[in-house]
Amino acid sequence: MTTRLILDCDTGSDDAIAIFAAVTHPDLDLVAVTTVNGNVALEHTTENTLRALDHVGAGVPVYPGAARPFVRPDFPIPRDILNEGSEFQQALLDLPAARSTVEKQNAVRFLIDTYLDDANADVTLVAVGPLTNVALALATEPSLAQRIPRLVLMGGAAFVNGNVSVAAEFNVWVDPEAAEAVLSAGIREVVIVPLDATHSAPLTSVDCDAFDALGTPAATASASLIRHRLTHGQDGPEGSPVHDPMCVAYLARPDLFTESVEAYVSVETTGSRTLGQLLVDTRPWRTEGSNATVALRADHGVYRDFLHTAFE
Repeated sequence: MTTRLILDCDTGSDDAIAIFAAVTHPDLDLVAVTTVNGNVALEHTTENTLRALDHVGAGVPVYPGAARPFVRPDFPIPRDILNEGSEFQQALLDLPAARSTVEKQNAVRFLIDTYLDDANADVTLVAVGPLTNVALALATEPSLAQRIPRLVLMGGAAFVNGNVSVAAEFNVWVDPEAAEAVLSAGIREVVIVPLDATHSAPLTSVDCDAFDALGTPAATASASLIRHRLTHGQDGPEGSPVHDPMCVAYLARPDLFTESVEAYVSVETTGSRTLGQLLVDTRPWRTEGSNATVALRADHGVYRDFLHTAFE
């Protein structure tokens, strides 16, 4: 059966690949995209989203969302200081300027209206950026927690180091209060894809060659974006974790994750050294029940095959 999804994202390079895959994979139906401040500013995440959709000829509606974190006025360290001197995150993707335009309704209102409609009881919410939009929707309409059938999110580092601090992964660190609010809201099924999983199945130049050989717009653009990550990322030229499409891949290939745990997951919102840390409590004597499934390892072959199927 085809899985319907909404993609909530802060479109940089890996978000764009997730958009391509969500549009082109035969087992997925992308209902809408909502954008949020994150990798780059909201105006750029929105423009990049439109560029990605236009590139593959997809008439999917785009709803702009939050331009700042849920509680904080800015990132814990402002973006221009955090990314100073880095070529990894570019404000605009190297794709033609968008021809399509955004919807008038904002992302938060769209999420509320969508999930209050019984016709959308099967729509998975995939969040691959900071969780600001989702937290705002839940704060505005708390009953939404019982209406969202499944949330799959990219964020956190469970048992490995973070990528923005020793403790924290970027998406959760950007808006830790939003992440904590979402994880404590009581959504019935939450699947978390942290750095543990994404770093276990990096994509390589060989994968890029295979995508280039397909020759489709999604394939060649993805190969180019991955090569940029290989050149300018923190992990070197041998392989790069391409985080966000893994959440989309899981919807079509539930065999993607080879190891996962059920846990009570929360977020550190006050620590001076641990702000944004994802706390994954698997202790059998804990008092709280599990609120999420946390993926720990992924199969590179399954991931590559998912993308190949989407892009061919």
